[in-house]
Amino acid sequence: MGKYEDFLAGKKISDPATGLATVPELPAELFDFQRDVTTWALRRGRAALFAGTGLGKSFMELAWAQAVHNETGKDILHLAPLAVSAQLEREAHKFGIPARQIRFSPEVGPGINITNYQKVDHFDLSHFGGVILDESSILKSADGKYRTKLIDACADIPFRLAATATPAPNDFMELGNHAEFLGVMSYTDMLATFFTHDGGDTQKWRLKGHAENEFWKWMASWAVMIRKPSDLGYEDGKYDLPPLIQKQHIVAADYAPSMDTGLLFPMEARTMSERLGARRDTVGERVAMAARITPTDRPFVWWCNLNAESEGLTKAIRGAVEVRGSDDEASKERKLIDFSEGRIRVLVTKPSICGFGMNWQHCADTGFVGLNDSFEQVFQSIRRFWRFGQDKPVNVHFIAAETEGAVVANLRRKEADADRMAASMVMHMADLSSQAVRGTVRVVPDYNPTQPMVLPSFLEAFA
Repeated sequence: MGKYEDFLAGKKISDPATGLATVPELPAELFDFQRDVTTWALRRGRAALFAGTGLGKSFMELAWAQAVHNETGKDILHLAPLAVSAQLEREAHKFGIPARQIRFSPEVGPGINITNYQKVDHFDLSHFGGVILDESSILKSADGKYRTKLIDACADIPFRLAATATPAPNDFMELGNHAEFLGVMSYTDMLATFFTHDGGDTQKWRLKGHAENEFWKWMASWAVMIRKPSDLGYEDGKYDLPPLIQKQHIVAADYAPSMDTGLLFPMEARTMSERLGARRDTVGERVAMAARITPTDRPFVWWCNLNAESEGLTKAIRGAVEVRGSDDEASKERKLIDFSEGRIRVLVTKPSICGFGMNWQHCADTGFVGLNDSFEQVFQSIRRFWRFGQDKPVNVHFIAAETEGAVVANLRRKEADADRMAASMVMHMADLSSQAVRGTVRVVPDYNPTQPMVLPSFLEAFA
């Protein structure tokens, strides 16, 4: 029986903590839930922090980095999206945490070194004792440039922290890539252990029925999921956000009856190519409406989808500044910092460029003059403003052509679906995460067999 128990023990799915045995004193400015989450992550050594926007991920990352450096003497590399690096440096100085923004390897100094993902090739990551991925959803793509490089280059770094807003609960690729980056389990092993795929489509994976509980236990051993403090049993307090007011504006599309189609009136777009065509045909009308909506006495950000939209808005709105994908890194960073610090009043850009990582609570008005079908981009863009620290109602304008179809309704359906899925994920992990963060119970998931093993009669003679 002893050998069988040893066999079962070897089948446990676990990832033992490899972090600090003793956690030093953390900054006094941390809220209780932030201090406990940071302490848990330091004890883990390699951890994921899936925290909703505005919960102070940046401060927790910096406190984690400072503690690792102070206890190990090793330098830390803090990777972030473009322009967020400068924001992290400002936040570190605000809380008295020594940190520097760097561009090249010779600039590396003792302690916390902050740079953006585009510059990761300039550094020998083996030099660092700890690495932090801010907005770690950069790991999402299975064949992405940064995903493979970061997983391979950080494999031997003892302290690793991945932090992002709540991931999509049904995006198992994102969860698996986080596990692989942290050295918990490879993405393919995670799929083989907990998932099955339907039919011949190997891209559609679902949890095995009997493995669901074990999957969430395994997740809670290396990740914390939190949308608001009460998810882990804390008071929400100041994290109750002001109202979010969403307004839809429809512009008419010029249309002449067509002999080719036989239609007297325009038809709503149904396919993606039809929606794109509808957007291109109504750029002028949507830009004109956006210019009329833009207030003249407070900050505003317009999000675009097409270059023609951003170019038109920049010309139509006095003093508007455009951030384009073709801008060099220094120019992008300068413009974003100027908007953050009030030197630019109206910013025009795309969600793919500026929709992640920035803290713009000084602005409470934004709008989309062009939409695509990415709910994540819209959600993240709105959350630049609607987050902890915002004290005004946030106004969001959606401008669409009458021929675009139910684009806004589709986004709101996706939002409702995402809310339901995130609530399900938190429900499964809340108790486990709360116990782990507060240090009351386990560090790794346990396999606890309750079914006694009975040998078949034909094998008893060999027992």
